[in-house]
Amino acid sequence: MNLLDGAARSYAWGSRTALAELRGLASPTRHPEAELWFGAHPGDPAQLVTEAGPTSLLEVIDRDPAGQLGQAVAERFGSRLPFLVKFLAAEEPLSLQAHPSLDQAQEGFRRENAAGVPIDAPVRNYRDASHKPELVVALTEFDALAGFRVPRETIELFALLGAEELAPYQRMLEDQPDATGLRTLFTSWITLPQRALDAVLPAVLDACVRALERAETTSDRRFVPELRTVLELGEYYPGDAGVLAALLLNRVTLRPGEALYLDAGNLHAYLRGTAVEIMANSDNVLRGGLTPKHVDVPELLRVLDFEPLPSPILEARTLPDGSVRYPTPAPEFALTRVDLRSGSADAASAPYALDRVDRPRILLCVHGHVQVRAGERALPLDRGHALWVAASDPAPELCSATDDATVFVAEVGSVD
Repeated sequence: MNLLDGAARSYAWGSRTALAELRGLASPTRHPEAELWFGAHPGDPAQLVTEAGPTSLLEVIDRDPAGQLGQAVAERFGSRLPFLVKFLAAEEPLSLQAHPSLDQAQEGFRRENAAGVPIDAPVRNYRDASHKPELVVALTEFDALAGFRVPRETIELFALLGAEELAPYQRMLEDQPDATGLRTLFTSWITLPQRALDAVLPAVLDACVRALERAETTSDRRFVPELRTVLELGEYYPGDAGVLAALLLNRVTLRPGEALYLDAGNLHAYLRGTAVEIMANSDNVLRGGLTPKHVDVPELLRVLDFEPLPSPILEARTLPDGSVRYPTPAPEFALTRVDLRSGSADAASAPYALDRVDRPRILLCVHGHVQVRAGERALPLDRGHALWVAASDPAPELCSATDDATVFVAEVGSVD
């Protein structure tokens, strides 16, 4: 068991305050901090805090996969940690994107290798042969676009906008109010020549402004978040087809503790907020817009799932011991939230004991101060920090050293 220093990732859409304040550091930071990775991804592994100094978690696992991961995990997933967990802080919208299925990732990885595309090339789509299902749990209010909206509701949005330029697209969806119609409409928009896009998009943005003005003087507040989001994206990414695509997606706001699960093919874009995110240990992203990075529309269309997603918010499950599990079908990961209470600031809480399992865990403290004991070893775990528990370590016990504390437990989902 060791404390774990995350690998900070600086992207333009990150925050200069959120992750620093979560860790108790001075803010604003010099550069925006977007993500803090706790895992063994080859691109940026976390560092174990040891008596000999910082040591790459990736190297520690490579030296002893059975001891660190457990025999069953090593046999199922090989000598690599199958999940990556991180803190994510978005001050601005992320790219419009989707992730491939396992079969699609394996085929795409082989194809790009055979074509001689370097792994680190900006135009590379498949940097590994893994899929990338992901789960995000809000720490603050968290806004996102997630999955295609039910067509009937999108038709209502188009009617509310009333833009003449939208009329042929509205009829397109009315004629086929299903996944096929969504595919046809999205493909039409994402492949529009720039001249045509420059005619349609300003008209749609003007219609959004008029609809918001009407909403201010009436009781009809339908689609106000959607309208504001489209206008915001239009400011960030003028002339981008992804702004039109946002009209087709579910616009959701998560409260702290609520979650989204996104499987292969779900089109999405995180907009704003701070969260814990866990995913299969992959870096495969197919982008469709809202970014200066590489966009591959044909490949994106190949992997997208156009089935409407009526309710993208995941239903969490409270377990008998009071912890909260976020169930997903992904075998690579599982995430549980443990809320600890001490009763007073001067007294430690009763221990919360995790089960003994032959698989690794990463503990992330997001609130308060916790003491973690595994056998004879005890370590403090502060807000914004993480701890690695190897498969061979004794089962840890958690105690809150403050009035209350919250810890997320990231682990492997299934080895069956």
